[in-house]
Amino acid sequence: MGSVGLVEAQRLSFAQPLPLRSGAELRDYELVYETYGRLNADKSNAVLVCHALNASHHVAGSYAGQDKSEGWWDNLIGPGKPLDTDRFFVVGINNLGSCFGSTGPMHVNPSTGRVYGADFPVVTVQDWVDAQSRVLDTLGITQLAAVLGGSLGGMQALDWSLRYPERMRHCIAIATAPSLSAQNIAFNEVARRAIITDPDFHAGHFYQHGVVPKRGLRVARMIGHITYLSDDVMEQKFGRQMRAAELGYSTQDIEFQIESYLRYQGDKFSEYFDANTYLLITRALDYFDPAREHGGDLSRTFASARCKYLLASFTTDWRFAPARSREIVKALLDNKLDVSYAEIDAPHGHDAFLLEDPRYHGVLRAYFQRIAGELQ
Repeated sequence: MGSVGLVEAQRLSFAQPLPLRSGAELRDYELVYETYGRLNADKSNAVLVCHALNASHHVAGSYAGQDKSEGWWDNLIGPGKPLDTDRFFVVGINNLGSCFGSTGPMHVNPSTGRVYGADFPVVTVQDWVDAQSRVLDTLGITQLAAVLGGSLGGMQALDWSLRYPERMRHCIAIATAPSLSAQNIAFNEVARRAIITDPDFHAGHFYQHGVVPKRGLRVARMIGHITYLSDDVMEQKFGRQMRAAELGYSTQDIEFQIESYLRYQGDKFSEYFDANTYLLITRALDYFDPAREHGGDLSRTFASARCKYLLASFTTDWRFAPARSREIVKALLDNKLDVSYAEIDAPHGHDAFLLEDPRYHGVLRAYFQRIAGELQ
């Protein structure tokens, strides 16, 4: 098994306005993407990979001259890996509103000539899917072999199967949910308030002041990171380990190793992630609820779906618990759709979908081999 090697991001510009669910529209925007493997003659082997909150189009491979630039799902995608680029043409697209290249709050609003900042329109999962479809149109891909995503990426994969049922043959949704629970929305709101109440936020127009609301970003990341890990992993990695042999009797200094770890994660995040992007993406998470348009009935929601499905969840994932995946499975079975489901006993919590668990990768390998068999 090998890496896809050195890769280079590509960029597409779109002049045609993109209508958004909010009623606004986005014009003169760009989308950044990467591809791995080769598109076959009839363009039937394409797999779209949708990214989660703090990821991007850089799914696999590395950038020339950059250390530690490995794609965020490199353990899954490449020659001989579960998503085998010797068989499939893989596409990763950076979502609108991101801070990794596609048009977002850090870019100039063509209507005003000023940086968007907080004026960037609120985007939804549906808007991202519509934008992704335009990239695939440009690449000449009329039907995808599969759409794959984990967490927020899994929501996009599900939405693809609802909004473009004829454009995909398989939906692979990992560690995801049909909507956020009240608890999840609450975590997102606390994280957003940490950013918004940072004195350096300046109502989202901090770029004009030459500052970054790093304090708020640090706290937001710390909150989020806690929800990605299971209690078992936290206990195993850190337990009640202290930074020093003796108690410092301080309410402000670091005493426990878990505090040190969370502060490190927060510091690192605040150096590269955009505050307005964080607000936009967490709100897109909150809004995702395709059953809302069907009276809350998930079975009715999937009545128009046509593709085959694989869903996978992890037993210690309390942010997107297995019960949420089973809700989707039930709705699919109610519609007599072809669905496979794996509930994997992994200790890592929500982050398990990013890790190289042999059982998890075994499930995906077998499923992609099934898809590859259909290409022959």
